[in-house]
Amino acid sequence: MSEASSPRYQETVLAQAGGWIAGHVDGAVAELGRMIAVDTSFPPGLGYDDFAGLLEELVAPLGFESERVAVPEALWYVPHGPAAGARTNLIASRASGRPACGLYFHVDTVPAAAGWETDPLRMERDDERLIGLGAADMKGSIAAILLALRAAKACGVELAYDPVLLFCTDEEGGLYPGIRYLAEQGRVPGHILNFNGSAEARVWAGCFGLFNLIVRIHGQTVHAGEGNRRGGGLNAIEAALPLLNALAVLKARVATRVSALPPPPGKPPLAAQLNLAALQGGTAGGQVPALLELTINRRYAPEERFGDALAEIEDVIRRSTATVPGLSVETALVGHLMPTADPSGPHWPRWQAAMGEGFGYAPGEFRKWGAASCSDFGWVQRATGRSEVLLGGLGRPDRNIHSPGEYTTVPDIVSLAKAVLAYLAADFRPDINPDLPTSQS
Repeated sequence: MSEASSPRYQETVLAQAGGWIAGHVDGAVAELGRMIAVDTSFPPGLGYDDFAGLLEELVAPLGFESERVAVPEALWYVPHGPAAGARTNLIASRASGRPACGLYFHVDTVPAAAGWETDPLRMERDDERLIGLGAADMKGSIAAILLALRAAKACGVELAYDPVLLFCTDEEGGLYPGIRYLAEQGRVPGHILNFNGSAEARVWAGCFGLFNLIVRIHGQTVHAGEGNRRGGGLNAIEAALPLLNALAVLKARVATRVSALPPPPGKPPLAAQLNLAALQGGTAGGQVPALLELTINRRYAPEERFGDALAEIEDVIRRSTATVPGLSVETALVGHLMPTADPSGPHWPRWQAAMGEGFGYAPGEFRKWGAASCSDFGWVQRATGRSEVLLGGLGRPDRNIHSPGEYTTVPDIVSLAKAVLAYLAADFRPDINPDLPTSQS
């Protein structure tokens, strides 16, 4: 056994690199602030080009070559839909002949909701908390992984894998997520770490699918003073009331459909969901409103069929609006993520060990659970025929993800960086590295 391969040598090198990570985390925090300042909220997703430019700047000193890959407009564009702008994905890679390991990040955030007490696009530091839109979901993970790669370079940690960084668009309910397009183009490595997950001691069991459906109800505008007379226009908002009531009934029925996916520890069984996610209509008090636009979000369990769930909603729309003379109704699918099937595989034991290394979890603390939250990796599974997806990240129940005051913490960034560095290190747990020849494991 060479000195560089000895457990004592690797223990020392990883310990040094872990100390380097802790000592240089302020640089990662500053980079996170720069990332949060670039508005990549989807919808509409107008900031992807600017964010790709920032990432190209950050990865170049690490020896990565970057390539921008845009999803063709014909695949994602919906007339009058929520998405706008180039869907620019970035692949950053460096090849040395080692096996490739994909490190996946979605670069979009949800739009900032009402209720933020700080500027969501200006990171605020409150002791160890780092507050800003996308801090936990998932720009903080990008900062952590870049910190890990810098530590490997600074401390001379030999890697088992060539990292392939995948910075992708439209995970937050888009019609054609960037990772789907990359997978269909054969641009996704077979072995992937997805950082759209949890900092907890979790083994991923898969997740629900979702789709977003826009319903547009067209009435007829007249002066508001004429609205109550015969022939005085057609109020689109009032005409939508039967539909809203019918959807409320359907919502309750949908919620009774429980999935066999194991729920998070201490939580109730995972059930399907129907949510009225957005409602817009009318222009002023002096006019009868001629248009109401409703966005329906449907989260469907792996046991359900997308086509059936969509047809059920369309039937409710058709029946509840059919009795209003002159009413015109149209629908448009503007987002779809497939369910992710069981993503277990041969690399999971080593990833659990690396998470334990970074966060201090004991092997017995890990639990397997799924989620009603969704992922774009169902598309990857379908496109590639490969089921395994490793999952990690900075999510925790108290981090206000998708809500005002979203935050991550400095210790979690350090821990995630240490976990990823351990996983990528050549001599970390070679006994459970499935990519090593049997004689070396």
